[in-house]
Amino acid sequence: MSAARTRRVRRTELARVAVLALLVLVGPTVGDVGSCGQAVVELDAQKFFDEKRDLDCAACSRCGYDGERCLAACAKDAPEQTFPPGCFPLVHDGEVCLNALRAAGCSEYAAYVDDVAPTVPGECNFCPRDETASLAPGADTVAEAP
Repeated sequence: MSAARTRRVRRTELARVAVLALLVLVGPTVGDVGSCGQAVVELDAQKFFDEKRDLDCAACSRCGYDGERCLAACAKDAPEQTFPPGCFPLVHDGEVCLNALRAAGCSEYAAYVDDVAPTVPGECNFCPRDETASLAPGADTVAEAP
């Protein structure tokens, strides 16, 4: 193969690699693309909190927790919960939160339902009031402070 042909082949290969690298490096980070084509729809508080309460109660039962937050999550006459004023999470936000709760193990859930200092998964903290905001079973709002 001649030297000129070798240079052309290398340039072509380099151009292909450069284009591929540009596409990979400039593209969005996984998870940064939003709701993957979903329509922007506000999250229905009642549906969200009903499903979250069911998940919380199931985790409490599965893991053997019986604190006040677990009792509130499993109560048949649980009060209706709402999002705080000015908080308008989207359906996608609720789905991400519920998926995180489904994936949580017992040790993680122990922190979520702790009666003294509950924590909240980052995926569920979409309406925080302050740094101590909590999405806890039995809470009046999604951002009730402990």
